[in-house]
Amino acid sequence: MADVFTRKKRSVIMSHIRSKNTKPEIAVRRLIREMGYSYRLHGKSLPGRPDLVLARYRRVVFVHGCFWHVHGGRCKRARPPRSRIDYWTPKLEANKQRDRLAAGRLRRSGWRVLIIWECQLRHAEKLRRRIQRFMED
Repeated sequence: MADVFTRKKRSVIMSHIRSKNTKPEIAVRRLIREMGYSYRLHGKSLPGRPDLVLARYRRVVFVHGCFWHVHGGRCKRARPPRSRIDYWTPKLEANKQRDRLAAGRLRRSGWRVLIIWECQLRHAEKLRRRIQRFMED
């Protein structure tokens, strides 16, 4: 299946995809702030640069986009591309591997890690309970 856009137009489209301050990340920040927790953003000194760092509690939160971080299961947002499979498969697999390594390094350093998937934001109350359990453990 060929791309419907020219290479130049596709490049422009892809350049607008954010890695920080995404809508899902901002929604999680708002929720955690409402719960009374303070945090730092994008922990540069920590493996994987977690989206939220709650240093007082030794907790970090990653907010993963279902497509870019390959959310498994029945998540509709995580469908693999049907074109340029030779490009996308290694790229997305490398993202998954990098995420696993970063989370492992953080856990070995004494941090608790929570990964929130973009699709989980649809159920705000359920997500709030999950975050509360994570913070209380």
